[in-house]
Amino acid sequence: MNKILSINGKLYTIDIADDTPILWAIRDFVGLTGTKFGCGVSQCGACSILIDGVLTKSCSMPFSYAVGKEITTIEGTSENLEFLREAWNDGNVPQCGYCQSGQLIAATSLLDKVENPTDKDIDNAMSGNICRCGTYSRIRKAIHRAVELKNQSI
Repeated sequence: MNKILSINGKLYTIDIADDTPILWAIRDFVGLTGTKFGCGVSQCGACSILIDGVLTKSCSMPFSYAVGKEITTIEGTSENLEFLREAWNDGNVPQCGYCQSGQLIAATSLLDKVENPTDKDIDNAMSGNICRCGTYSRIRKAIHRAVELKNQSI
């Protein structure tokens, strides 16, 4: 049966099984490939998205959970995500880049809740995202930089 998903402010009609992970609806049926498959068991964070503003691992969340809710992926936009993208580029954060879409979404979720996070806030918020290249200190600096950029724009 066809169901409608709202992703990044656009509506998509999708016909897949209710228990199919949201990740595959986003990637295979909608064609937004920025959200990555990493581990498949909600441990690495590469598949992170926001559902109604809540950080969610899409690889193990059933499609039916997202129906009627707003999904934001890395291809979406928000004020915090734009500042984070700039800070990520300024700080040369990515090495291989595979985890970065999940990292950026997790950082967006943090900044949507905490205007000026401490290092501890950042470490706690980002702990569900694994970076195999170990760029954690760059990620932390970039989040602080995004706060600075946002404050400068006010």
